[in-house]
Amino acid sequence: MVERVLARMASLQILGRSPVGAYLRLNEWIWDRLPRSVTARRPVRSFGHLVHSLVRLQDRQMYLGTFFLRNRPELELIGRLSKSKGKDRAVKIAILGPSNGAEVYSIAWAVRSAHPEVELRMEAVDISAEVVEAAQKGVYRVGRSELVDEPIFDRMTAKEMEDMFDRNGDWLRVKPWIKEGIVWRVGDAADPGLAAALGPQDMVVANRFLCHMRPLEAEECLRNLARLVAPGGLLFVSGVDLDVRTKVATALGWKPVPDLLEEIHEGDPSLRASWPHRYWGLEPIDKGRPDWMIRYASVFQLGASP
Repeated sequence: MVERVLARMASLQILGRSPVGAYLRLNEWIWDRLPRSVTARRPVRSFGHLVHSLVRLQDRQMYLGTFFLRNRPELELIGRLSKSKGKDRAVKIAILGPSNGAEVYSIAWAVRSAHPEVELRMEAVDISAEVVEAAQKGVYRVGRSELVDEPIFDRMTAKEMEDMFDRNGDWLRVKPWIKEGIVWRVGDAADPGLAAALGPQDMVVANRFLCHMRPLEAEECLRNLARLVAPGGLLFVSGVDLDVRTKVATALGWKPVPDLLEEIHEGDPSLRASWPHRYWGLEPIDKGRPDWMIRYASVFQLGASP
């Protein structure tokens, strides 16, 4: 009932204009000028949830924006788990929707720098052939990336850039030891045949693209991605509609990984700062919810270990 009322409000037009859109813009202007101590209060946060419910009804479109080393706690956890799984064999990691490759190379660099003894076999899959071709080259111009329209190096230190790239003037090339063992593919995360094509994976990373799908589409895709995960394996899925993730995780019995749960949820400033005025924004953690761990976990263990 509430969703139907909100949907009618979102679609309302007066003289060809949306009064809801004007209301949301005014609200955003005010919200951005309030101190965090005010927006963190429960009544104000509840109002933020109402605003976000309206925002989520707006049109969505796929967006390639990304950064190197985007979520450091997430990278730290991938490194820890890779070490535990890679004691006597290669660790298989599939990364879906990797955009221009920043996330793929960030994971490879973070794991191999901290745990050089771990052998990685990585599958990077994106629906766009153009994006896959650019990412596979691993060559980037200093400054704002034209492909993803973001300052992709802004979250790196000068030392990290030196460690990850060979530089030639204004161009940076990912070092060969980081690119080793990465297979690039054009593919659709929603394709039911993807699991057969890639085989079981120790970790599946499906971050920051499901939020750009409508909820029902995102739910179907998320269920499909779960089929890629080997028994006892791990699914990393941040940057997704939290209602969708909670619904699927609960229905399929996924086990939330508590390690660095709060740090990872808060670890991407661009997602947290976007709430409640962007549909991809991540709400603040509310430990008063009975389902808070499963709702705010970005990492899940699926099935039993073999």
